[in-house]
Amino acid sequence: MSASRAVRASNALLRAVSAPSAARATKPVALLRESRRHFAASARTMSSFYQWEPECPSVKTEIPGPKAKAAIAELDEVFDTRSLNMLTDYAKSSGNYIADADGNVLLDVYAQIASIPIGYNNPALLKAARSDEMVNGLINRPALGNFPPTDWAHVLKSGILKVAPKGLNQVFTAMAGSDANETAYKAAFMWRRQKERGGAHVEFTDEEMSSAMNNKTPGASELSIMSFRTGFHGRLFGSLSTTRSKPIHKLDIPAFDWPQATFPQLKYPLDKHVAENAAAEKAALDEVEHLILNYHIPPCAVIVEPIQSEGGDNHASAAFFRGLREVTQKHGVLMIVDEVQTGVGATGRFWAHEHWDLPTPPDMVTFSKKAQTAGYYFGNPELRPNKPYRQFNTWMGDPARALLFRAIVDEVERLDLVKNTARVGDYLYERLEKLAAKYPGQFDNLRGKGMGTFIAFDNPRRDEFLARAKKLGVNVGGSGQAAVRLRPMLIFQEKHADILLETLEKIARSW
Repeated sequence: MSASRAVRASNALLRAVSAPSAARATKPVALLRESRRHFAASARTMSSFYQWEPECPSVKTEIPGPKAKAAIAELDEVFDTRSLNMLTDYAKSSGNYIADADGNVLLDVYAQIASIPIGYNNPALLKAARSDEMVNGLINRPALGNFPPTDWAHVLKSGILKVAPKGLNQVFTAMAGSDANETAYKAAFMWRRQKERGGAHVEFTDEEMSSAMNNKTPGASELSIMSFRTGFHGRLFGSLSTTRSKPIHKLDIPAFDWPQATFPQLKYPLDKHVAENAAAEKAALDEVEHLILNYHIPPCAVIVEPIQSEGGDNHASAAFFRGLREVTQKHGVLMIVDEVQTGVGATGRFWAHEHWDLPTPPDMVTFSKKAQTAGYYFGNPELRPNKPYRQFNTWMGDPARALLFRAIVDEVERLDLVKNTARVGDYLYERLEKLAAKYPGQFDNLRGKGMGTFIAFDNPRRDEFLARAKKLGVNVGGSGQAAVRLRPMLIFQEKHADILLETLEKIARSW
């Protein structure tokens, strides 16, 4: 089945789903029969959640091929292409497969840096995109702080807030992950200063008002946000000061003098290094507490990723995160969980921090990527600023993207995709363990057991490894210095895992 024909099939399925109720009873069945005949789909393909993707990768040329090279050269005249991974033909991409200008179709387990939740050209999202609500949100894009639409509360409650982490019943919507983190930082600073003043009812002094205009204290607070070494929280000014993954992200950019703690450097396999790993986590928590008490610019919040993604896919135990929650509460410091990359089902739970069984929820949880929108959840009403316009910008998010997230949530629930990710992740991890034993040195420090498909391993020739995978029809990503990270979509199934595993073994066997 070609990718372009698969997209046409998805459109046909969409038309059937959108048909009047009298026709819906028979059309989908007839259409699926036609699809079987037209594409000669095998039993293996028909086990997919959707019947609109290819059966397997197809590599026809080098990547990039001649058409892509010409298009890249044209693009480079007006746009920096030095970080380009693959020039993509989105009209021909479908499901778990990404296509390029030369007709190459790859199994995509990188998924736009972990941001595609339910596949390219998904019929449910096509339906949402063609709705009157979507058209209204796109062509009359509201300045949400000043002119929210009449149905904005309903859109939030039926989508973004429908899947809010336990105990967090409010949301501030934003544009991207960096934006979500920076607005969460602002909320933390305002919350802390409000407490120091004596409450929301206490007015600002004239000195605070005037000094703020000159970037001086007391109007500009002397507070900080603590982050962890090898963490990543975005590339805007405030978020960049908490990003510690690679120097190239930070060079030449002015930064705040904010503290960083050591993220536990666990040794694998975990069951063979229990005592060492427990000691590393205790040392990290002791360092966090020391910085809270002694850093010369006091932290009002600690931000942490459930899994440090860009910094090399670094994991820690649930006990570590429970300890972090205990330390932050003990000293009146907020805990912000950055779920930009881990959120929306990727780890076998809708939110990765659900694995921790925290006694009390985090103070804020930031999100983006697979949500296709962004923002932060919170529960404490004191985290809502005491005055209007303190947490504000023109757009304050995007209703169109919120509508897409709602459609994603509905589809995740309809197909039980979080459970699917947990099951497929276990299947994939078990087989990767066998590859690691069979090919020593090629799948080092395998990690992510029990964390859905959020799996990674180290390879000493990582960049060459990724290039070889692409030549064999699989698009894989890396992070840190040596990590190969797997970031498939929520519709990734065992049959896709088999293709991936076969490709990885071909590479390992050839070295």
